[in-house]
Amino acid sequence: MSRPPLPPFTEETAIQKVRAAEDGWNTRDPERISLAYSEDSWWRNRSTFVQGRPAIVEFLTGKWERELDYRLIKELWAYTGDVIAVRFAYEYHDASGQWFRAYGNENWHFDQDGLMTHRHASINDVAIDESERKFFWDASGPRPADHPGLSELGL
Repeated sequence: MSRPPLPPFTEETAIQKVRAAEDGWNTRDPERISLAYSEDSWWRNRSTFVQGRPAIVEFLTGKWERELDYRLIKELWAYTGDVIAVRFAYEYHDASGQWFRAYGNENWHFDQDGLMTHRHASINDVAIDESERKFFWDASGPRPADHPGLSELGL
């Protein structure tokens, strides 16, 4: 299975890869999202370690049971050959209605087929008031092309 764009990345293809990842995660469909990762993909997500597509699906299913109305924006930070670094922010609320904005960085490594083999994510959550939200588009879909990115939002 091939998942273009493929390494080695250019600035243009790295940006495409980042946007494809953002769009995928905004579907909140763990099965679909898992297909962007190699079958034995290895993750560090905060203090959780995950390996393999079934574990990725399980992890993401639990994530979106807790993180409601999730909306994510990713931005390319750096790239080289088969590695991409991104910064991101996402907003969600918990079951009590408390809103959060999570800020983070990820380092990604890809195989020759464009599947992510490693994902290292460092993330911090900040409680926000609902009035402080900045990410507005239809739930469970991609960020519209005209919605500002992180830099334009001052994040």
